[in-house]
Amino acid sequence: MLSPFLELRHLRTLCALQETGSLARAAQMLNVTQSALSHQIKFLEERYGSPLFERKSSPLKFSAIGERLLELGAHILPEVEQAERDVLRLSQGGGGTLRIVVECHTCFDWLMPAMDVFRQRWPDVELDIVSGFHPDPVALILQNRAEVAIVGDPDEDDPVVYHPLFRYEMLALIAKQHHLSERSYLQAQDFASEVLISYPIPDDMLDIMRQVLIPAGVTPAGRRTSELTVAMLQLVASGRGIATLPMWTVQSYLEKGYVAAKPITPNGLHAHLYMASSPEVAQRPWMQDFVRITRECTYKALPGIELLHPKP
Repeated sequence: MLSPFLELRHLRTLCALQETGSLARAAQMLNVTQSALSHQIKFLEERYGSPLFERKSSPLKFSAIGERLLELGAHILPEVEQAERDVLRLSQGGGGTLRIVVECHTCFDWLMPAMDVFRQRWPDVELDIVSGFHPDPVALILQNRAEVAIVGDPDEDDPVVYHPLFRYEMLALIAKQHHLSERSYLQAQDFASEVLISYPIPDDMLDIMRQVLIPAGVTPAGRRTSELTVAMLQLVASGRGIATLPMWTVQSYLEKGYVAAKPITPNGLHAHLYMASSPEVAQRPWMQDFVRITRECTYKALPGIELLHPKP
């Protein structure tokens, strides 16, 4: 007799494993330990008397049993999630407004796909982006001019709720023939004789300045700014200076050999992103789903990011 029963969490585990390609990444996406997922896989394989996938295949190759369970998960999990959303609409109301203010110039690369998924799942929520650059996006929430802000550094004194998204690495972009191209990584002092190319935002919002150069007492030889990422990379490619950008913004340019990328400091330069919302909005079911959708979409699409999880 087969017991206990197959559960939804087992199907979620297999689907996450298929989407991410590894047990470690699936565990991070589901916010559980890798050991817990391994136990689920072991349970299923003992239950059905067969492996679910080839352990060292890349990409993962699922067995016939694994494929059948994935087929079941692909069919039933969206139905369950849709039913949950429908119940929440009936019990708590599904309508509302979600105006988003963005602090990060490069956020639109991943935010727009997440918004597209959200619109399909919550058509009664009016979704919009507050135009323009805002140096203090949380203030717009407090002024009731936005419901959500995408921010880099949470301020625990602010009367808002911070929903953790992900951690990512900032890379130094240099011309392919740059004299620093042989370095395995760049240090603060390497920027002293270079022009720093950045978006036109205050230094306390630039990770390279705030985390690396200012603490080291280093001032770049010059500064140039641009609103457009492609314009920044053109300046870099022509040897006009160094830019620092996330991997997801420049990956296609690196693959084409347009510019070269170097880590910043031996341990890398890392930054974090959060969603901020008022406590009231944080309780809305569509807000909770928007956070989940954004985390899942970015983790599947962006190279090299690490999901952040709420503190216990």
